Amino acid sequence: MATMADVARSAGVSVATVSHVLNGTRPVLPHTRQAVLDAVEELGYTTNTLARSLVTARTRSIGLAVSAISNPYFTEILQGVEAAALEAGYSLLIADPHDDPEHERKVVQLLHERRVDGVIVAPSADPHGLLAYLGRHDVPAVFLDRLVDGPGTDGGPCFDQVCADNADPTSRLVTHLAGLGHRRIGLVAGRPGLSTTSERISGYRSGLAFAGLAYDGRLLVHGDSESAGAEQATEALLSLGEPPTALVTGNNAMTIGVLRALGAHGLSVPDDIALCCFDDFAWADLFSPRLTAIAQPGRDIGARAVHVLLERLAEPDRPARTVRLPCAFVHRTSCGCPSPSEEGTPS
Repeated sequence: MATMADVARSAGVSVATVSHVLNGTRPVLPHTRQAVLDAVEELGYTTNTLARSLVTARTRSIGLAVSAISNPYFTEILQGVEAAALEAGYSLLIADPHDDPEHERKVVQLLHERRVDGVIVAPSADPHGLLAYLGRHDVPAVFLDRLVDGPGTDGGPCFDQVCADNADPTSRLVTHLAGLGHRRIGLVAGRPGLSTTSERISGYRSGLAFAGLAYDGRLLVHGDSESAGAEQATEALLSLGEPPTALVTGNNAMTIGVLRALGAHGLSVPDDIALCCFDDFAWADLFSPRLTAIAQPGRDIGARAVHVLLERLAEPDRPARTVRLPCAFVHRTSCGCPSPSEEGTPS
């Protein structure tokens, strides 16, 4: 098996230079770096990760704890995390907390015990145990998608956080529907306690206010961020004496449940009821009608979380920050508008 000394002899450089190239610890001239990489390839050299971790106290690994990995949105985030981690030379260990606070703490503890350099977590609605563990063991962490309130330095967050904008995009969906003449607009919101849920509710209410519509608490229901819960919540909306004429759904899983409930009642979208969705997904353009949606930058969120974590590892004492990435309004036909192509305008 080739050693680092073998690579150094083949490339005509010192062992220290080979180490700097492989570990990224110091800039190396491009032609020297290429010579080292060519020697690594020719000799089939592989780094001894265990030995390096004993010297540096780093394993160059990241723990990722996200629930509902089968959810297309979290799948996009996972792809972004994986690509950014690989590009930076880090491996990835993945665990699913199942949105359960106790299980969440346990899986993060397991990741920490595997000596990951830091963790990226999409926290549950009750992350007190998680926060206590991370704080007690001083684990470098970035919260993903869902924010956590906490007394950080200067009144800021207690941990780094990366998420999409939630309130303004939801408000835009509501004002778009109001602009089409709808006066009873319902919201199928996510699980209570999640920052994404509270922020989208805030956007819903601000959208109503901007459109000059009164808030009616009966038109706000919780689908628990899941298809089955959204189906039941939609049933409750449809049973009202004056049911809504338009709906906004809080995530892609709930959109499926809403469509199932509407279909069971023989209601057609958008002829009988208009529909707009928070979360775009790969097959949204294949539905009939095509779903008007807010598209979150899932891969960018995942990649940015990795970059923020690496910055935290490089500067452990800097203040924590919250990074928000913009969403896109994807205009299709489930809202009741003509197809953008029929209007002669891009979607």
